[in-house]
Amino acid sequence: MTVDTLSAAEQTAASLHRAMWAMGDYALMAEQVMAPIGPALVSASGIGAGDRVLDVAAGSGNISIPAALTGATVVSTDLTPQLLQRSQLRARDHDVTMAWREADAQALPFADGEFDAVLSGIGVMFAPNHQRAADELVRVCRPGGTIALANWTPEGFFGRMLAAIRPYRPTQVPGVPPAALWGRDDYVGNLLGGRVSVIRAGRWMLRVDRFDSAHAVHGYFKNHYGPTIDAYRAIGDNPALVAALDAELIDLADRHLSAGVMEWEYLLVVARKR
Repeated sequence: MTVDTLSAAEQTAASLHRAMWAMGDYALMAEQVMAPIGPALVSASGIGAGDRVLDVAAGSGNISIPAALTGATVVSTDLTPQLLQRSQLRARDHDVTMAWREADAQALPFADGEFDAVLSGIGVMFAPNHQRAADELVRVCRPGGTIALANWTPEGFFGRMLAAIRPYRPTQVPGVPPAALWGRDDYVGNLLGGRVSVIRAGRWMLRVDRFDSAHAVHGYFKNHYGPTIDAYRAIGDNPALVAALDAELIDLADRHLSAGVMEWEYLLVVARKR
C-alpha cells in the first residue's frame, strides 16, 4: 500500500473544499438533475455481480447506487461527510448494500490494485491536483481493471458556468487548473498516461427539462450549488459585481435553454489499466 499523506497546505485546501461542497444542497441538485449520468456511466463501465468497485468523489450516490444494483461490491467515497450521509439514506431507499468511506481523491486510503473498477461521475474532476488524483485512480485499480469517468466538458453549459464563476471564488486555490479540463479526452489521456489503454471516449448530453426560464436556472444554481454560493458570498458586499455575475450567468443559461430544455455536455471515458 503506497498511500501518500497530504501536506499541511493540501489539508487546508481540502478543508476549504469540503466546506464549499457542504454549502447549499448539492445532493438535491445531483438527484434532481444529474442522476441519469449514473446509470449511463455504470452501463458503459461494464461492471457486474462480484466486481469490486470504488466510486471516487461519489457525492450522494448517483454512481454508487446504480453500481450496487448490478450486484457489484461497492465502496462509496467522498470528502464531504454530509454527502455520504445522504448517500446512506438513498441506499436504504433503493434497498442496496455498500460501504462508505470519507476520503480525499488525492490520497485514497486503499491498497494498490484493490478494485476491479474505479468510477467517478462529475466528482474527481474537482480535486485540486489533477495529476495526483489521476495517479490515485490508476493505483487502486488492479491490472486489467476498468477506470470509467464522466466529466463536464469545457465547451458545454456546465463547463462555461464553472469558468464564469471561477474569478469570483475565494476558496479557489491559485494555480489550480480548471476542473472542466477533465472533459477533454486528450487531457484525461495525458493524466492517465501509458498506464491505461482507452477503450472508448465520447461526448454525451444530459437532457435537463426542469427549467422554464434562464432566471429559473440561475436561481437554482445560486441557491443550491456550492461553488456558485461560494462566489456570491465573496462579492455579496459589492452590488456591481453581483449584478455583473447575475447578468453573465443568466445570459449563459438563456443561450443553452430552448423550449424549456437544456443539454449539458459531458465526456464519458472508459479505460483499461495495463
